[in-house]
Amino acid sequence: MNANKRREIFERFRQENPKPTTELNYKSPFELLIAVILSAQATDVSVNKATKALFPVANTPGEILKLGERTLKQYIKTIGLFNTKAKNIIKTCQILKNQYHSEVPQERAALEALPGVGRKTANVILNTAFGQPTIAVDTHIFRVSNRTHIAPGKNVLEVEKKLLKVIPDEFKLDAHHWLILHGRYVCLARKPRCGACVISDLCEFKDKIIE
Repeated sequence: MNANKRREIFERFRQENPKPTTELNYKSPFELLIAVILSAQATDVSVNKATKALFPVANTPGEILKLGERTLKQYIKTIGLFNTKAKNIIKTCQILKNQYHSEVPQERAALEALPGVGRKTANVILNTAFGQPTIAVDTHIFRVSNRTHIAPGKNVLEVEKKLLKVIPDEFKLDAHHWLILHGRYVCLARKPRCGACVISDLCEFKDKIIE
């Protein structure tokens, strides 16, 4: 795919959705961090349901530590892998309190050192909470990048590096959200909605489904 075609794709994404953002509900970098940790192998809808009850009660590292792991589990038990996530959240809150004055660090290495936080989660925090032009490659972005040929790659890191290389700078901050939303609602895994796609004529997928 050539540079002009890529630019046109992101121009259209911007025209359709000028201010994209995450579908996770949060009011602070810490709330976003907890929501993203919870969102691994879970839907944003299920996470929002749990945090709607949790955050009014505890939305700082200190408050979650006061809750304790057992009580925290009661708030998040409807989410997959909640036992492991509760353990990681408690450990993360302890580190934030002890090492970062209960603030979420803005550096990748510090974020990735937190329990339950990998490269993808760190990228979401850096991008959405702190406005850095990072791209967290999940299954949706991986699929869209390969299927459209915007940035094909064999693994998520390869796709991430390629996206950062080929996306024009003016689109990098919002590209993460545009690509996720496109994969979630239009470029579906089993049956892409090519007939409803704003970039269908630019996409290089050979087996388009037009209905």
